[in-house]
Amino acid sequence: MTENELSNIIIGLSIEVHTALGPGLLESAYKECLFYKINKSGLFVEKEKAMPLIFEEVRLDCGYRIDLLVENKLVLELKSVECLNDIHLAQTLTYLKLGNYKLGLLINFNVLRLKDGIKRVVNGL
Repeated sequence: MTENELSNIIIGLSIEVHTALGPGLLESAYKECLFYKINKSGLFVEKEKAMPLIFEEVRLDCGYRIDLLVENKLVLELKSVECLNDIHLAQTLTYLKLGNYKLGLLINFNVLRLKDGIKRVVNGL
């Protein structure tokens, strides 16, 4: 399955979670519910995936963690904030670059309509 196909499935599942819970909860609540929905759909998903930094051929565990990684190829960075800003985008792009992933979804659940809180982030590799 391609990254684009996965992203379409994940967006649908995210909308289901947002419809059930609405805005205003903590990021961790959305993360747990989306993890459950993705797992239930039969896709492989990892939560809080450690992302080491490689610097001058040394592997450094700096505490970077991807919120959710789907099928070892789609990065999900989840937020519950008033509005997304450049630092959130930079964080998602950093995870894509560190893991050599092509596509990520930056999803802010603290919006009235979830489609207004979703940003596709592409790594130019």
